[in-house]
Amino acid sequence: MTENQWKVFCEFREEFKRKTEEWSVLSAELQPLQKSAALKSGTPDYPLENAVVYNNSLDDVSRNDEIRLIVIGDNPGKDEQREANRRYLVGLAGKIADGFFKKNPALNIDFRKNVVILNKTPVHSAKTAQLRIMAKEGGERIKSLLEESQKWMAEKTAELHINLCREAGASGAVPELWLVGYSELKRNGIFDLYARTLRQKYSASGAEEWEKVFVFQHFSMNRFSIDLNDFSAGLPADMPLPERLRRLGVKHREEFFPE
Repeated sequence: MTENQWKVFCEFREEFKRKTEEWSVLSAELQPLQKSAALKSGTPDYPLENAVVYNNSLDDVSRNDEIRLIVIGDNPGKDEQREANRRYLVGLAGKIADGFFKKNPALNIDFRKNVVILNKTPVHSAKTAQLRIMAKEGGERIKSLLEESQKWMAEKTAELHINLCREAGASGAVPELWLVGYSELKRNGIFDLYARTLRQKYSASGAEEWEKVFVFQHFSMNRFSIDLNDFSAGLPADMPLPERLRRLGVKHREEFFPE
């Protein structure tokens, strides 16, 4: 990273850490809701250790690293909230994502080295759909937390991406931003507020960087690769992978963020 990129990243990291600590004050209220939502959804019982999850992987990023990609998942699941982890995309979906980049060295991305992984909210649930149950049953404080955390993550993630791009200079990497998992970005979806806030932030900044935002299926259940393969079937066989990814990401971006 350039010196300015490093400063941008460090400021985001420290602010994000403080916000997760602030939101964690509601853990005593969140945990019974998280357990109840899991039970109602048929999720087997599991140790619930962190109701709100900061991504400890951010603390491993150093000045000498290059951030080539920002990946935005949904929210921390069962593996991510474990005290031994407190890291994003470390379950099966994360292993699939890591494998995808290892199988495609032409992308020049090490998933555990060049990728900053964030979520649309750091509030944990075993399955993303359970956030809807929590918002319904948790009262105004929990509903407000879920809304505030989405809005904050959207605004600060957009700022991080825009500033990393603008401070790249001649030597820094210009990262793309991938939104993976798009079904709940739709109108009245769980992450509708996140989607609207994100788009507004780029628009308000007059940001050319919006053209570096792409939307894809989630890595879970191999949906990312299945969607890419289906889409690629209609393209020339010799089209390079980066271009196929760009076209697919733009296609889904235009579906969920129509101009």
